[in-house]
Amino acid sequence: MDQKTFIISYQTFHNLNALNQEDQSLCNLAEKALDSSYSPYSKFRVGTAIQLANGIVITGSNQENVAYPSGLCAERVALFTAGATHPNVVIEKMAITARSEDFEIARPIASCGACLQVMAEFEQRQKKEIEVLFYCLNGQIINAKGIKNLLPFAFVEDRLVK
Repeated sequence: MDQKTFIISYQTFHNLNALNQEDQSLCNLAEKALDSSYSPYSKFRVGTAIQLANGIVITGSNQENVAYPSGLCAERVALFTAGATHPNVVIEKMAITARSEDFEIARPIASCGACLQVMAEFEQRQKKEIEVLFYCLNGQIINAKGIKNLLPFAFVEDRLVK
């Protein structure tokens, strides 16, 4: 047996003012994306803003459906929009935030495994890490550089790409 260890690296910031202006702006755009969330069932809104290398920002919000599996998370809405509209442009960073109508969110929320896997695919495709900011409204921000810090066992199979 071999014992292996992962070291996860990330930074935390106490509030939005601790970030540089570019990151503050991206977090603010993620917050604005909450307004387009369609979440009548969970009442849990998620907003994402993606900064592309060409300066364009893509936003997305979660879109629910009465048949729960048919909905889509904010991160994948934004990622797939970026891939469809700017297929060869590198994703530099993403900001993700959430708001609930039923309770206060006291710390940053993380992306689900499916969203992390899609991020991993984008990183592999663009051969560059994505910086991710998990932003708690009026609170802490977690900054992770590279999806390996969030999903160390991402499914990547180079033999499937010809």
